[in-house]
Amino acid sequence: MRLLPATLTLAILSVLSANAHAITVDGKIDPAEWQGAQHVTDFRITQPLTGAPGSQPTEAWILATPEGLAIGFRNTQPSSIPRNNQKIRRDEQAQVDRNNLMINFDGGRTGYNFMVSSTDGINDAIITNENSFSTDWDGNWQHAATQDADGWSSEMLIPWYIAPMDKGANGKRTFHIYLDRVIGSTGERAAWPAASFERPRFLSDFIAIEVPEYNKALIAITPYVSGVYDNVNLDGTLDAGADILWKPNGQFQLTATINPDFGQVESDDIVVNFSANETFFSDKRPFFTENQGPFEFTTPSDFSQLVYTRRVGGPTDDGTGAGDITAAVKANGSFGATHYGVMLAQEADEVGRNFSAFRLSHDFSKQSIGMMVTEVDRPYFDRKATVLGFDQNWRPNEKLSIQNRLIFSDIDEGDITSPSIGKTEKGDGFTTIIDYEMDHGWRQQWLGMHFSDSLQINDFGYLSRNNMNYAHWQVMKRITGMPQTSKYSSHDWRWRISGSNNDHGLDLQRQFRTSVSNQMRDGDNSYAQINLNTSGYDDRLLRGNGIVRTPSNFNAFAERNWARQGNWAFYANFGANNSGIGNDQNDRHVGWNTQFQPTYFISDAFSIYTTLYFESTPQWMLWEGDNLLGTFDEHATQVDAGLNWNIGSQHELRVKMQSLGLDAKVRQAWRAAPDGTPIPTNDPINDFSLSNLGFQVRYRWEFKPLSYLYVVYGRGGDLFNEFSEDANDALRDSFDLRDSEQFLVKLSYRFEL
Repeated sequence: MRLLPATLTLAILSVLSANAHAITVDGKIDPAEWQGAQHVTDFRITQPLTGAPGSQPTEAWILATPEGLAIGFRNTQPSSIPRNNQKIRRDEQAQVDRNNLMINFDGGRTGYNFMVSSTDGINDAIITNENSFSTDWDGNWQHAATQDADGWSSEMLIPWYIAPMDKGANGKRTFHIYLDRVIGSTGERAAWPAASFERPRFLSDFIAIEVPEYNKALIAITPYVSGVYDNVNLDGTLDAGADILWKPNGQFQLTATINPDFGQVESDDIVVNFSANETFFSDKRPFFTENQGPFEFTTPSDFSQLVYTRRVGGPTDDGTGAGDITAAVKANGSFGATHYGVMLAQEADEVGRNFSAFRLSHDFSKQSIGMMVTEVDRPYFDRKATVLGFDQNWRPNEKLSIQNRLIFSDIDEGDITSPSIGKTEKGDGFTTIIDYEMDHGWRQQWLGMHFSDSLQINDFGYLSRNNMNYAHWQVMKRITGMPQTSKYSSHDWRWRISGSNNDHGLDLQRQFRTSVSNQMRDGDNSYAQINLNTSGYDDRLLRGNGIVRTPSNFNAFAERNWARQGNWAFYANFGANNSGIGNDQNDRHVGWNTQFQPTYFISDAFSIYTTLYFESTPQWMLWEGDNLLGTFDEHATQVDAGLNWNIGSQHELRVKMQSLGLDAKVRQAWRAAPDGTPIPTNDPINDFSLSNLGFQVRYRWEFKPLSYLYVVYGRGGDLFNEFSEDANDALRDSFDLRDSEQFLVKLSYRFEL
């Protein structure tokens, strides 16, 4: 399937005549209200990506009003097609009947997704890098949905102040838009235009529409007050702060925050990480998610980015806790096709850091180019880190997409004991991705990455590792048009050959990967992958104290997601590998891990779940210091459980518990020879075990848009023992942990002027 010719997909459609009137957002399509709207009926199936007309009629209306852009959907769905009436919390990912509006307001590289389910649940997200979605952002927009015997309808009203917009010309403004409808029971997605986020190009394939130019200014002030009582230390604290948003027009927006909290109402998942690579966590703090899209500068290396906002207010440089953010400010806007953004943040006290970022980009008809510079001043370390990046997204034609990134870092660091002695270190990196979409479902991708040994962006950004050169060639085949007798609606096969060296020419690994993603007609989906790895070297395990030679190995993974049927939904996965060290293949037993999660729906609004996870790693490799490492026979058991109760449209109760028990028995101590050969030794290494617990009960009341009352109880802890304990016993011990126990109440109220 191919998209419409570019001359049509970029055609300007008249959406509204001059006599605009208001829309009552009640989920009922009133013909009188929608008179004069652009009427869309040509919805094409994009999941599976066949391009055929949707199996069920879908209609949409687009209307610009003085209050905002109004979108209406009418979704025909007879009783023969089951409806999923599950009530979802905001931004929950669930296989439900839903409508999506995705829109690029200014023709740049950032889009916005607004979703309404048939039960009036919502999801809002930012789209960057053509097809990357982030649900961290929450916007203030109107929505409603209603159902009847023949189907269901939804309405949205997106206010003009929701995001930066280009200044119009001659009383008109141009947006790029995409609409779709998903049938929850089958997973079928029908869209207008027939663009797909499964392709490298998505945001660029939205269709252009022309609407009358409206502007709406906004000043929003959201003060908060919170109180925390610590049941362990028997003391309490009160805190207060505010977020401020000023948007005088579509071309400028200013946000500021004074003493923001660090998101105590959110709980991160339990992570056990003994590796040299840092764990990535997303950010839900409103200031750092509001209009963050212009600051997006990523590379293909896992979650790498030049601005990782969790650094601000993260662990202090002296290790005494979280940084205290005094204030932060962010401004962004545009001059025609040129977009800019500035962000500044300051932490308090002598160990406080100062963060700054400047972003500039320009959009042409077939490409966009940009630059970003960040700087972090860290007085505790007498360190100043500057990073400069340039990026290009080039779309020479409908089949070819090219992304380039170029990064430089400049680190100035003094000597704390002798300020006159310091050092300066410069690093560089680049990435290139070439995606080529051929005919008959075939695609190819070429990817290259270089991060020098001296590249350092983690003062403000995130990079899982530097000192690496990586390349791969990937061939993909999408199979659609399956016979009606097949339980599958599509298969997506991928084959990849890759290789990586460090920046000093050391062969790290060569790999062949094959994977397949399957979509089924009943809404289920599955995925399977196997990697065959050549022998190579691990240059990270010993933390700079040498290298370790690793033999050839494999790893495999498969998962299956069963969509809700009746009161039940299920998820399961299984993984296996034979990684390790040494030349005796008989000693390298296959490790495995498996997870099973059943979810039971007491009602459409109330569900409970349990997740069981088991792991066995016969040769778990851990660094012990210097060039010493140990292999352990590791076993882990994790039990997660919780409930989600969506009490009406404004109230939500969530209970979340995660408990982990891990046991590791020493198998062998090793010393790495200069050439990386692991040599068995008799160095003493201890067995160990650990327990970990995280528990939270959270009630949230959204009493008006983006105004919340939170009542949260949390308890957790971790225990490390230098002796072996069965993983199940360590799991039981976790329930007695009480390193922290807090009760929190937080109230925030949004004033709009």
